[in-house]
Amino acid sequence: MKKLALHWKILIGMILGIIWALLSSTLGWSAFTIDWIDPFGTIFINLLKLIAVPLVLFSIISGVANIGDPKSLGRMGGKTLFIYLITTIMAISLGLVLVNTIKPGKLIDKESRIDNRINYEIWANSEGHDIKDGVHYLKDPKYADRVAAISNLTHDQITEMSVSDKLEKAKQQQNVSPLQPLIDIVPDNFFYSLSNNGLMLQVIFFAIFFGVCLLFIPNKKSQPVLDLVDGINEVFLKMVDLVMQAAPFFVFALLAGVVSKMAGDDIGKVVEIFKGLSWYSLTVLIGLLLMIFIVYPSILKGFVKKIPYVGFFKAMGPAQTLAFSTSSSAATLPVTMECVEQNLGVDKKVSSFVLPIGATVNMDGTSLYQAVAVIFLAQLHMIDLTFGQQLTIVLTTTLASIGSAAVPSAGLVMLIIVLDSVGLNPAWIAIIFPVDRILDMFRTVVNVTGDATVCSIIADGENMLNYHDIKDPTETFDLDS
Repeated sequence: MKKLALHWKILIGMILGIIWALLSSTLGWSAFTIDWIDPFGTIFINLLKLIAVPLVLFSIISGVANIGDPKSLGRMGGKTLFIYLITTIMAISLGLVLVNTIKPGKLIDKESRIDNRINYEIWANSEGHDIKDGVHYLKDPKYADRVAAISNLTHDQITEMSVSDKLEKAKQQQNVSPLQPLIDIVPDNFFYSLSNNGLMLQVIFFAIFFGVCLLFIPNKKSQPVLDLVDGINEVFLKMVDLVMQAAPFFVFALLAGVVSKMAGDDIGKVVEIFKGLSWYSLTVLIGLLLMIFIVYPSILKGFVKKIPYVGFFKAMGPAQTLAFSTSSSAATLPVTMECVEQNLGVDKKVSSFVLPIGATVNMDGTSLYQAVAVIFLAQLHMIDLTFGQQLTIVLTTTLASIGSAAVPSAGLVMLIIVLDSVGLNPAWIAIIFPVDRILDMFRTVVNVTGDATVCSIIADGENMLNYHDIKDPTETFDLDS
């Protein structure tokens, strides 16, 4: 009997989690679910957070250092990284425009969002986070009864909540330098940064700095370090693999717990949650499809005149199909290289350099999805993020995408880091879990298409592009090999 694929097991776990949440709401079992099932979801989040920070650290070091010696960075390397960076920023910006225009998180019932907001403030206070928009529902007399019911705190306790530290925090905000955000990126104690998920930008800065420095060290001395980094990176990837083997059970617990916390014993709130989820999915899909069919072809047309619109998609069709089915840029890489070299006419010297880097650092689909997801989850909890806070998301998602492993659902692991970095609850990933697998398939197609686009541009700039139309691109190689 054929073994059931992991993604099907996860899907079953999600469905069972939703069914359990519905039963809990209907039968009044929400308290049991929160006390005895939800903790396993918390364990799952903790495991992913445990792995995420070192995975980002070693993935980025490996990705930067494996570019080669400083001379290899030269013209081709610089152009490659620059264009990858530009496409990533474009993807994130498109995602932010769409999510701020459509506002999927605001399309659900206001009463449900108010309860979500109260839960967010309770979590933020318990974790020592500032309320992102400075609005305090916990202290609003209008919501006192509601807060008391949700938090099990007395009205007096609610009134006194977080008062003692407000003056101190206000003092800290005075006389802050305009360059403070830049200062905050550079750590004074790297080991402390490793211990705090909210300081991920500092970890990313160190990883890039470390990787670049490895390039300037003689190969004889740097290679043992690089081998060690690559080996450690493989260990953490294996950790992800092992944790994901238990994901169906954890996903069940996580989804059941989060939905029960948000909906309580009111089944109508469960319906509202998933109504908002459909709008979120539509927003992400619109962004991903625009990247595939509008943004990338436009960029390609601006730099490479010889590759026609239809010809590009005909050439990349096999790789895009495989990317959609596997949800893995790494697994698709051999086919992507074959399509780019044989069908688009890119010289192997360019493809063997640009595409592996792209599979490591160019995660446009993941970046777009993370930006939309963070804003959607904030909207769902009535948090109005400022322009500056959204710029922080742009920076964090851009850099975190570098550390996203080219494997299925790696973006979900990185999303935890992004949520943590902007002071939002990482457990909220459970809300978008039900549709993540489907969206992940489209995200991977975006990543692969972006890699091929940049590779073609670099090849044309280096006079190493010899495109010719092919009637049937699938004949150039065996997909089953």
